[in-house]
Amino acid sequence: MGAGVTFFPILFLPRGAFAQFNAGDLLKGAAGQALGQGEIGSGLKDMLKVTAREAIAKVGKPNGFSGDPAVRIPLPGILEQARQPLSMMGQGAVLNDLSQRMNRGAEQAAPKALGIFNKAATNISFDDARQILTGPQDSATQYFKRSCTGELTTAFTPIMGSALKGSGAMKTMDSVRQRLGGGNSMMGALGGLAQQAGMGQSGMVSSLMNFDLTGFAVGAALQGVFHYMGQEEADIRSNPVARTTPLLKKLFG
Repeated sequence: MGAGVTFFPILFLPRGAFAQFNAGDLLKGAAGQALGQGEIGSGLKDMLKVTAREAIAKVGKPNGFSGDPAVRIPLPGILEQARQPLSMMGQGAVLNDLSQRMNRGAEQAAPKALGIFNKAATNISFDDARQILTGPQDSATQYFKRSCTGELTTAFTPIMGSALKGSGAMKTMDSVRQRLGGGNSMMGALGGLAQQAGMGQSGMVSSLMNFDLTGFAVGAALQGVFHYMGQEEADIRSNPVARTTPLLKKLFG
C-alpha cells in the first residue's frame, strides 16, 4: 500500500491466522466478486480516508465541538472544583469562556488533522493492514491513534494555545494563579474544597498553579475526533450505505 508494501502474502496466510475472515473471504467481496491484492490494499486505504474525512467533517466546523454533547470539551475537574473561590474573586464567568474557547480551538484545529490521517493511510504497513482487515470493529481507528497521536498533538497545540491566548483566557488564568499564590481569604475557601476532594490545600493550589490548560484541551479535542472516527468505521463495516466508493462496496459487501 505504501512504498515497498505488498499485499501478496495476505492472500496466502493459513486460514487459522484470521480471527474473522478465511482465505475465501479475503478473495471475494460483494456478490462473490474476486478481489485482487491491489484491490484489497486500495480498499483499506479508502476505508481509512473515508473514515477520517467524515469524522473531521463532523467536528471541524462551527459548533462541531461546542454544540455536540458527545464531544464537547468540558472544564477540567480541578477548575470545576475551584469554581466557588473563583466566583468569590469575580472570576466565575471566565470558566464558561474558557470552556467555549477550548471548543472553538478544537473546531479550528480539527481540519489540520486530515492531511496527517491521509498520510498515515498511504503509509500503512502490512501488519497494520492485516490487523485492520481481520481485527475488531475499531481496528482502523486504533491504527490512527497509534500512528497519528504524536503528530496530531504537535499540530493542534499551537492552534489551541492561540485560541486560548487570543481570547484573554490564558491571561485570566495567570491572574488567578497570582492571586492563589498571594495568600488571601480565598485560600480558606480552597482549603475547604481541598478537604472535600481528599487532598491538602497546598496540593489543590499546586495543581491549579501548574495545570496545563492547552495540553488538556488538545487531548480532549483528539478524543472527540477519534470518537467520530470509531463511529464512521463501524458504519462502513455494518451499513452498505456508508460504503461510498466502489472498492469499499467490494471489500465489505
